[in-house]
Amino acid sequence: MELGNISQPTYRPGPEAPGSSTPGVVTMAHGFLRLVQPNPLPIELINFGQSQSESRQEDISELLLYELGFLVCAAIGVLLIFLVPLVGCCFCCCRCCGNCGGRMYQKQGRRTGCRRRALWASVLLLSAVLLAGSVCALISNTRFSQAVKSTFPNVNNTLDNIHTYLASIPQQVDFIINKSNVPLDYANRSLQDIGPKLGSRITSRIRSSTDGALGSLQRLLQGMETLNATFANIAIGRSDLEELQSNYSQRLVSLRGELNHTLQKCGLPCDRVSLDGLAFTANFSTIPGVEQQLEALREVSESNMETDLEEVNRTLSMTPDKVQKQSQEVVAKSQDQLDLIRQEVRSLQEGLPLLDVEEKVGAFVNDATSMLEEYREPIIAWDGLRLIVCALLCCTVLLVVLCNVFGLLLGPLGLKEGVLPTQRSSLSHAGGNFFMAGVGFSFIFYWLLMLLVMILFMLGGNIYMLFCESWHNQQLFQLLDNPGKIPNFNFSDLLGLKSDTTNFSEIYRQCQQDASLWQTLHLDQSMSLDELLNISQYTGNISTAFEKMNITLSPISLLKQSQKDLLLNASRAGQPPNFTLTLEQLDQNMTQGSLLDLAAELEQLAEEVGTDVKKDLEDNAHKLRELEKEMQASFSGPLQSLKENIHSVQSGAAQLEGQTSAALDKASKTQEFLEMETPIIIKNETLAFLEGLLDFFETYISWAKSRVTEDVARCKPIAQSLDNMEVIGCDYIMDSVNAFWFSLGWCTLFLLPSIILAVRLAKFYRRMDIADVYSNEDFEMPPTFNSYKIPRPSTRH
Repeated sequence: MELGNISQPTYRPGPEAPGSSTPGVVTMAHGFLRLVQPNPLPIELINFGQSQSESRQEDISELLLYELGFLVCAAIGVLLIFLVPLVGCCFCCCRCCGNCGGRMYQKQGRRTGCRRRALWASVLLLSAVLLAGSVCALISNTRFSQAVKSTFPNVNNTLDNIHTYLASIPQQVDFIINKSNVPLDYANRSLQDIGPKLGSRITSRIRSSTDGALGSLQRLLQGMETLNATFANIAIGRSDLEELQSNYSQRLVSLRGELNHTLQKCGLPCDRVSLDGLAFTANFSTIPGVEQQLEALREVSESNMETDLEEVNRTLSMTPDKVQKQSQEVVAKSQDQLDLIRQEVRSLQEGLPLLDVEEKVGAFVNDATSMLEEYREPIIAWDGLRLIVCALLCCTVLLVVLCNVFGLLLGPLGLKEGVLPTQRSSLSHAGGNFFMAGVGFSFIFYWLLMLLVMILFMLGGNIYMLFCESWHNQQLFQLLDNPGKIPNFNFSDLLGLKSDTTNFSEIYRQCQQDASLWQTLHLDQSMSLDELLNISQYTGNISTAFEKMNITLSPISLLKQSQKDLLLNASRAGQPPNFTLTLEQLDQNMTQGSLLDLAAELEQLAEEVGTDVKKDLEDNAHKLRELEKEMQASFSGPLQSLKENIHSVQSGAAQLEGQTSAALDKASKTQEFLEMETPIIIKNETLAFLEGLLDFFETYISWAKSRVTEDVARCKPIAQSLDNMEVIGCDYIMDSVNAFWFSLGWCTLFLLPSIILAVRLAKFYRRMDIADVYSNEDFEMPPTFNSYKIPRPSTRH
């Protein structure tokens, strides 16, 4: 009975990643977040405001300790937000007053060129770092928008997969229920064909006992028939030989008379010829008769035992029809029970708790889909505005980089060696001004950049560590595993389960291994499949009906007592007479003398005697040869056939008595077996048929239980959907946010040394108001004095 396997639905592909990516920046952001927040998620402290006031202060202290890294970073960010603009304002005022490098005078020295080149290389390196950070920020900003836009189709695909999964549960249950038609149809066909099936089983068991006895009796009858035919052939052969002997005896007498006349005519030369050999050696009339044997065997043939044995076979072949007629009432009752079993299996669809889970989760998914569609357009619109604002802030960093680049290009191009600071070219002076412009832009926009970085860092960093990182290390599962931690959320109530001990971590782990919901949700605790698929009442009624069924067969009689006596008599009377002398006579020559030798002797005499007798002797010799030839032709066949028949009856009759005794003994035992065991055979085969009938249902019930517990609602799609949501929320959205603030934070970090170095480098390219002349004079140092001469600068206005 083939029941088949449950097919699993086809799901849509997983979420597609946005086109742009900054994996290195994301990795560094993750590493920085783990450095800032190395502590695990404090599950025991999360109570969403439900704790008492006394313990709440302690919980707040613990949470502040957990958030210490973020708070320190936030404090540094707030400090820089206020401090950098303030420092910029003070720096601007001081520069306007001629302090802090505001005085247009540059002291020249031997290492002025080296310092300029070192500062130039440093600013170039910082500009490259700022450019890389700004580009990464722009890419992350674009990736975030792509992730937001792709979130909706990705989430819709994920929700569609959940819908497909939930819709497949009742379909799979229907598949199992519909497969109940297979055993029911098998059972119904078996009941309809109970005659051929059960009757054939009964007949086969009876025949396993009767066929041996019937075969022995049939072989015995065939042997007696063969023996009867052989005895008949012996009688016919005897008669034929007697007739031939009579005919040839007359010819021998006639030929002997002719020879006597010829020999007397020959006279003295022929006196030595003897005619005593012209007579038959054997007398075939003395062969024993077989009329008694033929009579005994003929009585067996005329007793119609073969017909009686065929009647046994006909009686057995009618068994299926008798079973079909005698079991009509039982079949009708059993078919009624099959209809009840069909209804009981149909009730599985109503009582299976999987369908309640499907309904609960389906409602939750529908609510999530509706809410997602409701906020789709506003989210995309706000994300477009956010994209523009963040891109403009990234452009401020690019503006600083651009000023530095112009300064790095124009400054060296316009600067000439040996030119006094007061005589520097306009190109060089413009390069220095670009450096100062970049410094100004840095002071102006630094607080905005730092404010954005701090806000995104606090939000994105905490969300990532609280949810994404906790999801990866499964700490978040502990929050879901504890009922009451999240207000108005109970995982057991969501699934419609009565137990409050549902473990989300274990369910998620088993769903990743593609286990069924029956196993993951431990539905056997709320519903027993044995009770749900309990059809023992109906199968018991079928068993009771079969136990009351009474099947009787026509009596089977292999042999009557008269037939047994007849066979025994035939086995004794069918023994052949003593053919020893007959066989000895048959092995001797037919005549007492050799006719050929006599013919040869006459031919020799014909050569010796005169011509008047020679012709007669030659004619007599020729007649002897012809007679010998005819007798050999006439007697050889009957003699050989008679010897073979005698040997055949001797060998057959030697086994007849033993064969008859064995056949009759086997027939008696078989008859006793049939009289005693036929009712038992009928009962056993009926029970075996019933077991085969009920085995259809046991096989189906076992299959249905295994399919419900192993194949129905395999929840790997649920785990994949959760993983998809984690990929969408963490790998796409949160990683983009973290990469963005990390890139901007990178820029704000390197803006500070960029400001300092750009201010220092600008003085090497801007045109000074006060000249500082450096004369490179040669001088000798006295060997006894450790002193040197300091060159004196001359100032010019």
